[in-house]
Amino acid sequence: MIQKSPVIRMCISCRKTYDRNNLLKVTNDQKLGIMINNGIGRSAYICKSKECYTNSKIKKKLQKALKTSLEADFFDIFKKEIANYY
Repeated sequence: MIQKSPVIRMCISCRKTYDRNNLLKVTNDQKLGIMINNGIGRSAYICKSKECYTNSKIKKKLQKALKTSLEADFFDIFKKEIANYY
């Protein structure tokens, strides 16, 4: 029987690799806009450690990874969504 290897992705903040299940996915969907943990399109991954999602440079890194500009209210929603996972 063939064993599947885990899907490995890199956190954009700390640049460490993790299994995709241990990361938060932020997606820029062309039709629906920015989504967290679902959607199809250009994506960026952030590990669930407090240092990574509270990093002062996370806004710039997300904008660069998603190739879009993010509004200020996105980060308020983003912090509320992260609070739901912990």
